[in-house]
Amino acid sequence: MWELPRMRYVDCNSSEGSEETEIAVNIGGVKHVLYGDLLNRYPETRLAELANSSMDCAQDLSVLCDDYDASKQEFYFDRDPEVFRCIMELYYCGEIHMKRGICPMCFMREMDFWGIDADYLDECCQGSLNEVETELAEIAEKVKTILNDLEGDATATRGQRCQVFLWKLMEKPESSLAAHIIAMVSFVFILLSSVVMCMGTIPELQVQDPEGRHVEHPTLESIETACIIWFTMEYILRLVSSSNKLRFVLSFMNIIDFMAIMPFYVVLILTLLGTSVMELANVQQAVQSLRIMRTARIFKLARHSSGLQTLTYALKSSFKELGMLLMYMVMGIFLFSALGYTMEQSHPETMFTSIPQSFWWAIITMTTVGYGDIYPKTTLGRCNAAVSFLCGVIAIALPIQPIINNFVIFYSKQRVLETAAKHEIELMALRAKEEACKCHNAEKKASQRTRGSAGISSVWDSAAVSE
Repeated sequence: MWELPRMRYVDCNSSEGSEETEIAVNIGGVKHVLYGDLLNRYPETRLAELANSSMDCAQDLSVLCDDYDASKQEFYFDRDPEVFRCIMELYYCGEIHMKRGICPMCFMREMDFWGIDADYLDECCQGSLNEVETELAEIAEKVKTILNDLEGDATATRGQRCQVFLWKLMEKPESSLAAHIIAMVSFVFILLSSVVMCMGTIPELQVQDPEGRHVEHPTLESIETACIIWFTMEYILRLVSSSNKLRFVLSFMNIIDFMAIMPFYVVLILTLLGTSVMELANVQQAVQSLRIMRTARIFKLARHSSGLQTLTYALKSSFKELGMLLMYMVMGIFLFSALGYTMEQSHPETMFTSIPQSFWWAIITMTTVGYGDIYPKTTLGRCNAAVSFLCGVIAIALPIQPIINNFVIFYSKQRVLETAAKHEIELMALRAKEEACKCHNAEKKASQRTRGSAGISSVWDSAAVSE
């Protein structure tokens, strides 16, 4: 028959005696009686050293505890009693679990105070500790970046300082008012160019050239040219101010910026080469393709939107879920298109002429679009369509929640990191101010002492002269 385990915390007012070595500790006002054989399971810890120390040596006791009452034979520790309950789990269970609501870094400092190694922390709690350490490292990196932006490099040359100033002006809107204005102007130009590109396709706003072809209105072309000039200047200034030109050119967002302005200059060059070149059919198709590439400039909005950037990072961290979604959809499309083709073969007016042609029907059905251009006409085919519709809804809904959770977690983490970095900067400024005040007060007191000693010496000198 199972026996009840011995209680972890013994009633201190009990009259029962024990021949074992026992010590009474008071942790933040909570009293515990601990046994020596239990504490000596881990002799390198502070409690084991306290149990084996001599009560007559006050110097050793003062090192191990905050205070000692000889009359009560009680050791006092000004520590967190809730954390101490977790610490005691090591002696009873051989491992430590960190309770919820306790700061992992504060808990690690408590473990270090009691002389307990971090390896005794259970694996389930090690993950939380690693996450906090990663966040602290990210906060430290962000603080370092902010300090570098504020202070700069004192050993930099004048050209390097100008390059850094230009980089902050074009890349960091929060660094100054001028940088914020430039970012807002760039945002307006992106929206304006996108609107002009869309309006240029409206037939009522187009004009005819001498050859009778419909082209964009000259006013819209002028606005488009102004936008391209701004984008070009912005790209060149950012390229010049970049410290790593190759990394800048190969960056994804910078490739989009280049694709947004490149079609304009290619079309301009082809136009300058003459009408004979522009009359070629292949060249005209290439020009139209380049004009379509102007839609890439809408991605430039991601540079000025933290929400779009967060969404991008969330999608990157959700590749596994997106892969699952793609796998489910591919399997469903292949299965239901094959079943639809087989079931519809008996109908004389079937729309399912082949399995590859049925892929389109399976895609629009599983994604709940349903254009109606192709549909089943037999009873079995309609039952297959109903099942494919339900399976498509389930396949799409299952991975969506993890993707949303990744977005919320990443967005919340970014906000916390930014807030923590700003608070750390404020604390550093406050500490520097306090240190400056202390130095000022110390210098003031030193000067007053110097003046006082000088006054006393002058009094003694005058007394000596009068004698």
